[in-house]
Amino acid sequence: MRNEIELIGYYGGDESHALSAWTSTSRDLTDNKRKRMGNLLKMLAENGHHTPFEKSAIHFLVTTDIASHIHIIKHRIGVNVNGESARYKEIKEDKFYIPDDWPINWQDSLKAYTNLGLKMYHNCVKSLIEDHGIDRKRAKESARFFRSYNTQITADVMFNWRSFMHFQGLRNKSDAQVEIREIASTMLDQVKSIEGNPFEHSIAAFGA
Repeated sequence: MRNEIELIGYYGGDESHALSAWTSTSRDLTDNKRKRMGNLLKMLAENGHHTPFEKSAIHFLVTTDIASHIHIIKHRIGVNVNGESARYKEIKEDKFYIPDDWPINWQDSLKAYTNLGLKMYHNCVKSLIEDHGIDRKRAKESARFFRSYNTQITADVMFNWRSFMHFQGLRNKSDAQVEIREIASTMLDQVKSIEGNPFEHSIAAFGA
């Protein structure tokens, strides 16, 4: 299956970022200040004054191949990630990703390889527990070695805006791995599509 991204919630936006910056003077949000909000946020972003952009949150549910999940968890500052764990449970649903830019023969080979690994994963969990008396927790955490990098897990991922732009700057670019680039691009498109466009000026400020 394809990797899936769902924006499940957000907090804040342009006003949260601008008000944070205006705390040092006055947080009163007048009509004049609203008109200057875009220019203020652009100035902050361009001059590296990024702390005000930490005053928001963007929350996604992501079903992704393990290789891309590793890309996500490398972003640790201002990013919270909780992933489905094959250590604490046997993952019953066998989800996996096949690159659609591969020739069919290699797609078929990867499918066969993945299905074999998943079958061995389930068989290994059962056998280690029932036939060899290995602790259930140890059986599950060690049997996952049969699961390949293209098997998928679901992760709960939350960024503050500053970290989201850092993620976009590294992963939503031409030289990034295709799978993580598609995830980053879809995340940004979903944020741009939020009703009322609450991050409009913040998106423009970072040239995203």
